[in-house]
Amino acid sequence: MDKEELQDIWKRLLADYGMVLVLLALIAFFSIMTISEEEAKGKAAATELLTQINGEGQEQSVLILSNIGPDDLEMSASLAEKLRMAGHEVLAIVNADPPSVARQLRQLQEEGKAIDFIATTKNIAHWGVIQKASAKYSVAAEASIIQPSSGKFPRFLKRDNLRNIADRISVIAILAIGMTLVIITAGIDLSVGSLIALAAVSVSLFIQQMGADAAGGGALFMASVMAILLCGLMGFFSGALSTTFKITPFIATLAMMMIARGLAYKFSNVTTIPVNNEAFAVLGKGRFAGVPVSVIIMSLLYAGAWFLMHWTTFGRRIYAIGGNLEAARLSGVPVNKVLLWVYTICGLLAGLGGVITASNLAGGAATYGDYYELYTIAAVVVGGTSLMGGQGKIMGTLIGAFIIAVIQSGMNQLGIESNTQKIVFGLVIIGAIVSDKYKRKEITTSQLLFLLVGIGSAALAVYFFLQSIYPENFS
Repeated sequence: MDKEELQDIWKRLLADYGMVLVLLALIAFFSIMTISEEEAKGKAAATELLTQINGEGQEQSVLILSNIGPDDLEMSASLAEKLRMAGHEVLAIVNADPPSVARQLRQLQEEGKAIDFIATTKNIAHWGVIQKASAKYSVAAEASIIQPSSGKFPRFLKRDNLRNIADRISVIAILAIGMTLVIITAGIDLSVGSLIALAAVSVSLFIQQMGADAAGGGALFMASVMAILLCGLMGFFSGALSTTFKITPFIATLAMMMIARGLAYKFSNVTTIPVNNEAFAVLGKGRFAGVPVSVIIMSLLYAGAWFLMHWTTFGRRIYAIGGNLEAARLSGVPVNKVLLWVYTICGLLAGLGGVITASNLAGGAATYGDYYELYTIAAVVVGGTSLMGGQGKIMGTLIGAFIIAVIQSGMNQLGIESNTQKIVFGLVIIGAIVSDKYKRKEITTSQLLFLLVGIGSAALAVYFFLQSIYPENFS
């Protein structure tokens, strides 16, 4: 294999899997940057505590103390079960505050009990009531305070954080499917964020009219479908403005963005419309086999979109329109009809995203979906879809959505405030667009380097200039 063949293979690998490598690099970066002292959690903590207790022999009397977080509750429940199975005595389980712990110690003392172990977490072990327990309460005079051991572990890879990324990514990723179709046709849809708000408010109002918290499955389904269809209709109007009246997609969807947001405010009367229906909450908060329901829906939609774009005439027509609209028209592609469907699909998916958001947040408000159109466009562009149209992959968009979620979560873990995060996302979008132009050979390597150095220098100059004027905002 000669040098040119190796170069071709390397270029193909970068083209096909480059964004996956970027995603893995970001995960590795944020994992390293968030390494800190962490103690064992949940069932792992329970197993470790049981080992410590078993080391002191049989039939030990144990008081279990924990907070009310999911990991702590899991730890206390699991430890209690393991202790009973091992023949130890669980005196009590306290998942509360210091006064509750003091009351429990007094009660055990009045009952004439003796505590061998106080099994708890690192945080609770430092409470004053625990530190002084042996001196203040005779019941704890001989008690040993034990806690799970700690070690170095990246906060970014903790289960709760990964679960939050999955929950956060689903709505953006669903929106990004429709946005990918639109951008491949060389269009844009700025209304998706506002449609999130409109769908969330609409489905909440529909549910209120159909029985509110007592509404059954059929009513919830109808309410969700009507909200989604309403957003699909808004998407259809965007497409009609672009095709029938030849208004550029940017202006047409900008107008629709303002109309949808205004309708959401009108319908909600500038208040949050609550929905505390447990069945409705399953869509946004439920889990199936440990996987969020919204993530399952997202995965099914991506599988369907991938099939649509690769194996159907409709998908090929979308690429043809984005590649060369006039050529597509002359070759018999019903351009207007395809564009109408593309914008309608984008609206329908935004409506679905709004329904999931309302389910997750237990209600609808006109403020939902702010900046979602920007995050969605960022995910699509970062995923490799060209803003010039004609190029893009559905699975690339999914990777792009994960990249956006990983960057956002990583910055949250590092304590970077929201305004700085917006600057970073702006730079990410610029970087993705410049990368696209470089791949299209619209700019040379020297121009690329000049642009990167220029942007970096300008960013630093603006940063230090603002720091000198508003030092209190940079402390």
